[in-house]
Amino acid sequence: MKENNNLDALFKPRSVALIGASGTPGKLGYDILYNLIHAGFKGPIYPINPKADELLGLKAYPDITATPSPAELAVIVIPSKAVFGAIEKCGQKGVKAAVVVTGGFAEAGEAGEKLQLELAEVAHRYGIRVVGPNCQGINYPHHHLCASWPLLTNKGGMAFISQSGTVGAALMDWASEEHLGVSVFVSLGNRADVDESDCIRYFDNDPHTKVIAIYMEGVKRPQHFLESLSKARKPVVILKAGRTARGRIAAESHTKSLAGTDEIYNAIFNKYRVHRADNLEELYDFAKALAYMKKPKGRRLLNISSSGGAAILGIDEAEKLGFENPAPSQALKEKLRSFLPAHCGVTNPIDLTGDAITDPSLYSKAIAAAKSDFDTSVVIFGDPIHGAADIVTGDGELIVFCGGADVEREEARKMHEKGIPVYPTPERAIRALYQLVRFDPPKAVRKEHHKEIVRSDLSLLSVNESLSLMKKYGVTAVDTFLAVTAKDAVSLAKKIGSPVALKIASPDVAHKTDVGGVRLNLSTPAEIRQAFEGIMTDVRSAIPKARIDGVTVSPMAGAEGLEVIIGIIRDPQYDHALMFGLGGIFTEIYRDVQFCLLPATEKEFRQVIRGIRGYPLLAGVRGKKPKDEKALIAMMKALAALIKDRPDIDQVDLNPVLVYEKGAVAVDFRIYSRQT
Repeated sequence: MKENNNLDALFKPRSVALIGASGTPGKLGYDILYNLIHAGFKGPIYPINPKADELLGLKAYPDITATPSPAELAVIVIPSKAVFGAIEKCGQKGVKAAVVVTGGFAEAGEAGEKLQLELAEVAHRYGIRVVGPNCQGINYPHHHLCASWPLLTNKGGMAFISQSGTVGAALMDWASEEHLGVSVFVSLGNRADVDESDCIRYFDNDPHTKVIAIYMEGVKRPQHFLESLSKARKPVVILKAGRTARGRIAAESHTKSLAGTDEIYNAIFNKYRVHRADNLEELYDFAKALAYMKKPKGRRLLNISSSGGAAILGIDEAEKLGFENPAPSQALKEKLRSFLPAHCGVTNPIDLTGDAITDPSLYSKAIAAAKSDFDTSVVIFGDPIHGAADIVTGDGELIVFCGGADVEREEARKMHEKGIPVYPTPERAIRALYQLVRFDPPKAVRKEHHKEIVRSDLSLLSVNESLSLMKKYGVTAVDTFLAVTAKDAVSLAKKIGSPVALKIASPDVAHKTDVGGVRLNLSTPAEIRQAFEGIMTDVRSAIPKARIDGVTVSPMAGAEGLEVIIGIIRDPQYDHALMFGLGGIFTEIYRDVQFCLLPATEKEFRQVIRGIRGYPLLAGVRGKKPKDEKALIAMMKALAALIKDRPDIDQVDLNPVLVYEKGAVAVDFRIYSRQT
């Protein structure tokens, strides 16, 4: 790893020279000189231009060697072919660091790549640390140094390191507009010398930096990168571009370094607890939360809002990310009722309604009342709430302001000036909050006594009723027979032929495997008797009040079939819909399913089949022949016809359906009708 001790000359120089300074507005040499002056840099600034005596009120020098004392930092904006000579003279003068803004190096082809190698070699020879070439410079507001553009001087705690100048400048612009500021902006450019690894190491030790946010396309020094991540004590957020095949090609062309495989970067980021952002907004939002919010004690959220809709959006996002949104305790509800208008909701969310516009104190009272019961109060100002900045404390609160127009902008600015981050949408806020608990160990899943929930308005059809109905409409299912005793099961197995499967038959048991209600591949009478008794014992233990009709006996289906699920559900608004996906006992874990409303066309059935992520398994992979799509569509058509004739049927669950190269068969099934 390169030593970082002389990076102080880059970010905290005592003097700066601008090689290529200009007096012509619109030229980079003018803009950067103007920014160096107006950022309030405290040390000498030496404009270098052989054709000028004075630029922007500063004495100009014909050459870097002509300055009265060596500049610690040189900023270079001259043509690429002249940069080598300029760096050589910098070395001779004793300059310690350089920012090469000039383009036309490795990004420009073979000739430019040669120029860049020569630049790196001469800089190394003189011990000059270089940012660039082909970059947008650096801005370190805490040292009043803006060797970049635009001129932004707000100081903050977020360090933005970017392999793209424009991307980095956009982040800095957002931070400035929100009055949060940055600790530093570094545009790395082609990284002939200083790279992302150096910056992670340096700003991890910077007292002004609370979080390091990086836009990155590729890494030139992989081992140094891993080492810098492993030693980082401050949070690191990375937006890694070039995730797709075409994106990688574009990234490698842009940075002249390998973009890498996305899955490998996922593994790296997980190992070193890097907060991965999926887009520019997330890079900014995550950095904002990690820099300015305290880590909550847990994941219990209470939503306090004047907008029910905004709160619902936040709750949806929170539930997806593993947060809890429990109802308030009875004691808290009573406390809230003591001061809230009767029409305000006191569940979760606490809906302050439009009353909060005329009485903003409702927010502060609700926040204070709930603070001890929840880990975070999600405070959503969904209207123009005057004085919002005086209501929030920044302690245990996640602030959202949306729908407040000019009042929102003014109050959000005041909050940001207090160091309290504000988000414009509930979803963005929740995703940002999640970063504070992202790497916490997952909660242990408590194994609870199984409790089946069967709707009182539904009736599970018996095995014989279900088989009769499926046979009538052409839904192929395995032969299934009911055994009331172990002796019946042995007798049926003898008639069917071994091996057989035994499954619990009960109107109160929907998920047979979960309660020990399934035994497979049984051949001998002793195995069958033991399986029968075992099923009875396990199910009665799991669901003591379950009504048990007996056990079904079926032949084992061919093992070469692929397990899928075909189902029918009834929506209270849109009536029946068909579901298709990968099946078996892991259906609810994988959740790889697609739906279509009924009635449906053959094209729609084909679309749901081909729309699941696991479709390649049906299409045939690794030399396997494709499964029978026509048989699946035929089964779907049969179920659609059944539902058309029997609208009282509420749900059908064929899981699994085994689909083969030729044909498909339902191995297990449940059909529910609505009670009239």
